[in-house]
Amino acid sequence: MNIIKKGTDSVITVIAFVIAFIWLIPLIWMIGTAFTEPSFSMTLFPKTGFTLKNIIYVWNAVPFKTYYINTLILVTVTFIIQIFTSTMAAYALAVMDLKWAKYVFIIIFMQIIIPNDVLITPNFMTLKDLNLINTKLGIMIPFLGTAFGIFLLRQHFKTIPKSLSEAARIDGANTWQIIWKIYMPCAKPAYLSFGVVSISYHWNNYLWPLIVTNSTQNRTLTVGLALFAKSKEATMQWANVSAATFIIIFPLIVIFFILQKRFINSFISSGIKE
Repeated sequence: MNIIKKGTDSVITVIAFVIAFIWLIPLIWMIGTAFTEPSFSMTLFPKTGFTLKNIIYVWNAVPFKTYYINTLILVTVTFIIQIFTSTMAAYALAVMDLKWAKYVFIIIFMQIIIPNDVLITPNFMTLKDLNLINTKLGIMIPFLGTAFGIFLLRQHFKTIPKSLSEAARIDGANTWQIIWKIYMPCAKPAYLSFGVVSISYHWNNYLWPLIVTNSTQNRTLTVGLALFAKSKEATMQWANVSAATFIIIFPLIVIFFILQKRFINSFISSGIKE
């Protein structure tokens, strides 16, 4: 039995490595192409020498500095507000004895199923009525409340013994102190999971910023990349397009490699509990 189990584990490991390599092929090609001499042909592994000219050219040809600042502002502000709104809602649904909490949670959970793209038209019309088209606030508003964040934190808050908050209440702590000093520190894995998901989603979000913005001052990195890929500077120049893509995804790659172990463990520890 042990031999059969070891053999099965070995086969599963080999299959996992093969699938992982297949998923890595586009990334390998993109990075290799970004740092080699421009060519009109496409090959998996580069055939020309290493160079940084593509990165330098793209950085100077496209206002990536402005796009980076815009994206950082949007991602940071959105995440901070999401943390606040999600924490308050999750605490109310998980800890406070609200009469209709279960039904409210079901409604919030149903929103996770609805794709954001379905809500583009009503959101756009609302922003138009508020004169927030082509503004950073207009990009952020639909995402300041997040059903996924509420769901994830609520599930983790349910695992924290209520006796901790009751003891703190006896010692004179108010609701905000209980949340700040007990629930938020105990839910660090859930916050880390939500942080990675939120930051990566809004960093890579393309369709909504494309629809809402029409000026360089408010465009994000993904919109800037799409416009550059269609420009005459990038026509059929895979090296330039790959270099621009690498500039955009580099921060996310670094963050992932630094936090990958904690990120995976945080999802495992953020189990589902009713």
